This record gives sequence, structure tokens and C-alpha cells, in this order.
Amino acid sequence: MTSNQNVADMKQARERSSTDPEKLQVFLWGGELLVCIWYVAMEAEHNGGTGDRERQRKQSIVSILSGDVVFNKTRRSFLPRTQMYQRALAMTKRLFELKDQHGWTSEEVNLAVKLIDEPLPIVLHNAAFEPVISSQGSPELKKQFGELIAQRGIIGCYLQTELGHGTNVAALETTATYIPETREFELHSPTITSSKWWVGALGKTATHGVVQARLILPSGKDVEPHLFFVQLRSLEDHRVLPGITVGDIGPKAMAGYGAIDNGYARFDRVRIPREYMLSAFASVTPDGQYVQPPHAKLSYAGMMYIRSTMVIAGGWTIAKGATIAIRYATVRRQGNKGPDGLERQVITYPSVYIRLLPALARAYVFILLGRNLGKAFSDMSSRLATGDTSLLAEMHATTSGLKSLVSTVTIEDLESARRSMGGHGYSDFAGVGRIYADYLPAATFEGDNFVLDQQVVRAALKAYDALVVRKTRSNSDLTPSTAYLRLLTETSPLPQDWADPQTSILLLERRAAAMVQDRARHAEDPDASSDQRVARAVTDAFVGAQVGEIIRDLEKTVGGREASVLRNVYLLYLLASVERELVDILSSNLLSGQANIEFQSDPSRGLRMAIKKLCVELLPEAIGLTDGFGLSDWELDSALGRYDGNAYEELWKRTQMEPLNASEVPDGYEEYIKPLLVRGQRLAGRSKL
Repeated sequence: MTSNQNVADMKQARERSSTDPEKLQVFLWGGELLVCIWYVAMEAEHNGGTGDRERQRKQSIVSILSGDVVFNKTRRSFLPRTQMYQRALAMTKRLFELKDQHGWTSEEVNLAVKLIDEPLPIVLHNAAFEPVISSQGSPELKKQFGELIAQRGIIGCYLQTELGHGTNVAALETTATYIPETREFELHSPTITSSKWWVGALGKTATHGVVQARLILPSGKDVEPHLFFVQLRSLEDHRVLPGITVGDIGPKAMAGYGAIDNGYARFDRVRIPREYMLSAFASVTPDGQYVQPPHAKLSYAGMMYIRSTMVIAGGWTIAKGATIAIRYATVRRQGNKGPDGLERQVITYPSVYIRLLPALARAYVFILLGRNLGKAFSDMSSRLATGDTSLLAEMHATTSGLKSLVSTVTIEDLESARRSMGGHGYSDFAGVGRIYADYLPAATFEGDNFVLDQQVVRAALKAYDALVVRKTRSNSDLTPSTAYLRLLTETSPLPQDWADPQTSILLLERRAAAMVQDRARHAEDPDASSDQRVARAVTDAFVGAQVGEIIRDLEKTVGGREASVLRNVYLLYLLASVERELVDILSSNLLSGQANIEFQSDPSRGLRMAIKKLCVELLPEAIGLTDGFGLSDWELDSALGRYDGNAYEELWKRTQMEPLNASEVPDGYEEYIKPLLVRGQRLAGRSKL
């Protein structure tokens, strides 16, 4: 098969699609920079603008970055870690030169950081340090450092995780003891397990940080972790300040996050001014009196914010993996030859499209879901600024469940996409493996998913107790994350057609209601996997309802042929979600009594055939839907996922850049290979071959 056939296959696939990729891109961008996962981008929702304008802005930034030698990705696969870090610093410096040169706004700079598609040390400044200072710092602290933070005159990080504790924030060991005589806090790391660990940009880059430490009052009372602003390095020569021990924790698994200096830090009775406590909600008076926050979990808002951003980030990550895999499956041919003398396109095999098309659907769901969650978080932040904490508990439950669901599913989809590409998927040049390695820690950072599941279950049981047991709440009091519980007190007829989204939505909600009720009944002795299954059920029900709203609004948000195709995409998400959880659905006997759905001997056959039918209908649209993400070849950096389909020529071209291929005879020949050959030939009684 020639490369021309690859290109021809891609061209024909693109011609078969009935959607306009530009309309899909405008739809996904939604007229806001909320598609950018960083904090400043959230402010863009107040600036108006159309999806097309933001799409064009993104394309303009990509054009500038891809044409700049500093952001050239040609040789990054061959760099050792020290050079990866240096390259990341060079890209960061160049970003702000481009900001000055092109007059980019802060939103555009943060979007550029995302588009680079490589973790940079500046990321934690944008994603955690700046938003936490902005939302929880005192007016005095923000007046002193706000402009320096915004202009990157100082570079920050977020020091929460410790060597001995991560998700269990309440058990952190680092202390901040208030000294009323000097009006200072004394930061101290009392044990080796209290060492701050895994902190991005801490190892070599950050000058300042926000430290989560246990607040100890002059009386000796421990009032649990609070946030403190700390200078880590000199602004004159970048040396670490006295009393602080800082370093890099070393390489990560599969070379992921290679350019990030994830670091450790220990504090040996380091003094900071009283004003450096982030005191927008909780504070300590000059004489050492503690002023309580309006809500005990307000200091966790920064972590909740990061979790909320992970939904849209997961969507775009799946989008990249699915785009690469679907494009390659479209031009890759394997199997028996057809009448045209060509082998079958791999994308047409059920075992391939059943993996890739549901992943594509999940990308479309998580991108919109994440954008909506960004709006909700912005609304909550505005209310918190006025002292209104009414949305905090709901946001905590929602972000915990979504972070766990999205990161788990994204990891699964990336690996499924990589494996769908056959042996070539293991090549770094394929691109998916690199994305997977960088995304993999999402399952454990900002809260281990298994622990977050427990928090979701606690919130669900609390709502169940209020509604069903104590009856202190009614259905009208239910929040979006607990709306499924209404099915325990009222009946909703289940539609009898898998083509109706409400069939899947109600099944997901009934499953959640049934499982929460069962979990409550066995509260004293739940099975070992109960929390994971119940949390997934609760979150699936919430997402299902959100997808139903997206489907209902399609004619308004996109319209035309695109609305019809997207309806199938979102319906596929719902059906695939039901199929994935059939064990619990069947265990709860939720498919029984559907007389008008012909289940035959297998009650799930109708569902699975509906999924197959949808996939077959979506196959001609697959390339157009991936084009709808608007991802350029520079962004994907994949030999196999090229826009033009010329996969094999590009893969061959990239292998020629491998440093091992620079010489015909390797450097180790004389010292290692030749002696081994001579020994073997001597033992075999042969002087030469």
C-alpha cells in the first residue's frame, strides 16, 4: 500500500462527513475561553464574544507558536530530562516575549500555555498559586503581591501534598505556629513524612509558594490546615532562603512530566509575617485569637477549583487521543482484500470502532460539561466573596465525583486508543503514549480517586438520610447532584426505546437511587467495592441529566445537520454509559418489565444492538467529528494522526532523526559487540563467518 493510498483514504473519509468542522469548533468553544483550563480564562465569560471569535483567536495563537523555533517539537522525543526542563524554561520565557510582542491578554497567554501540549513549570502558578491567592488572600496581601503574581515577577507553586499524606489533607503534618510577640508564623516540618512532596515547579523554578500547614495557636490548640504565603528563593540570585530545604524528587514513571520540576521542601522553623496567612475567610488576630471561617472547608476551595478544571482538561485529552487513533484507523488497512484489491480499513472493524467512537463521544461530553462546571465554579466564587457558602457542599460533591469519573475514564480511553493502533501505537512518534504518560497521575493528584469516591458516597448518604429517613427535605430541595433520589419517592415511567435519551438517563438515575438506598441499608457492612460503584452511579446519573440538557439545546446551540449528528454522539455516550454499568443495572433488576423492548434471551441485547447501530451511523462522520476539535498537526505531534493521513511516510521520516541512526557502526561495537562475537565464534570453532 502506498502513502498515496493513505492520503486518498483520508480525503475520501473527510468527503463522506456531513458536518462542518468549523461549526463544531464554534460549538465546542461556546463563545468563551472557558475551554482553556486555567483560572484567568474563567473570567472571559464576562467579556462576551462569539465561539467563532475565540476559535479564530486560538488558531492565531497556534499559528504563532507552531511557526516559532522555540516551540518546535521535532527533537523533543530524544531529549534527556535536564534538557527537557531547560526547553520548558525557554518556552515559558518566549511566551511572555510573545505576549509583549503581540499584545496578548492574560487569557491568551494562559491559552497558549495549554496549547503548547507539554507540561511547563509555570502551569501550577496559573492553575493553583494565582487563583488561590486571588480568592483567599487578604486585600493587603493581594495589594502587595497581586501585580507581581499577574506579571510573573514572582513564580509560585502550591505546597499541599506531603511525603506521608496526600488526599487526607486533614492529616497534614507541617505546622504554622503563631508567635504573638513578633506577630509571625513559624513554619516547621517536624518529621520526614511532613516534607512537602510532588509540588510542581518547586524543585528548581518557583520563588514563592502557598503552603498548606496546620495552624497552631499560642495556646497550643491545633485548628487544622490553613494556607500561608511563603517566599522560597531569593529574587536576587534564586538561592533557597535560610531554613528551607528544597529539591527535585526525580524522574516520574514512563518519563511523564519530564519537563516539570516536581519538588520537595522542608521548613526548619521559618518565620513569616502574620499578614502572609491567606485570611480572606479565616484569620488570626495580632494577639493570637482565631477568627473562624464561615465554612470549615473553605481552605479546600483551591483544590476544588483544580478538580473542576480537570473535567474539561480530560475532555480535550481524550479528544487528542481519539483524533490520532481514529485518523490512523481510517488509513490503516489490515485483513482480507476486497473487490478493489485493498485490505479493509481498520476503522470498519467492530472491535475497533466500539472502542474509539464511544471515546469520541466522551470527549464531546466532557468538554461541554467542563465548560459548564467552570461557570458554576465562577458563580460559587463570586458568592464566597460575599460570605455566601451555600454552594460549597454541592460543588465539593460534584467536583469530587467528576474528577474521579473523568480522570479514570480518560486514562482508560487513552490506553484503549493506543492499543487500537496496533504495534505502532507503542512508538513515541504515535503521540498517544506520550499523552497517556503525562495524564496518568491525574488519577491520584488533587485527591486519589478511590478516596474521592468515599466523599461522594458520604454526600449521597447524607442527602438520602434527609429525604428518606428523617424526611427533613423534600424533592424540591434536591440539588443537581442528588436529583436522582426523587425516584425513591415518586415514579417516572421509563421510555421504551433506546433511541430516546430519556431511557438511558432514567436508567442511570434509577441505578444511582437503588444503589444509594442499598448502601444505606448496609451502612454497617458494605461490600469492598461499594464506594467505587455507588460513587460512579451517582456521578453517572448527574452527567446523564446534564447530557440530556445538552441534547435538548442542540437546535439552539448548533442547529442544522450538526445538531442531528451530535444528537447521535451524545446518545452514544448515554448508551455506552449504561452498557458499562450493566452489572449493577441488572443486579438491581432495572431492565425488567420493558415489554415493548425486545430483549430476547439476553436483556441487554437490545442495548448493545442500539450501540452498534449508532456506531455504524456515526462511522462516516468520524473524521469530521475529530476535525471538529480543531486540533492542528502541531498540537497533536503524531506521525500516525496527521490531518492528511500520510502516516507511514511521516513515521519513516521521524525514525531517521533517531540519534542511534547517526552512525552505521555504534559506538559500543569495539568494546562490547565485537568481543562478544569473537568469543562466540571461537567457542563454535569458527574464526570467521
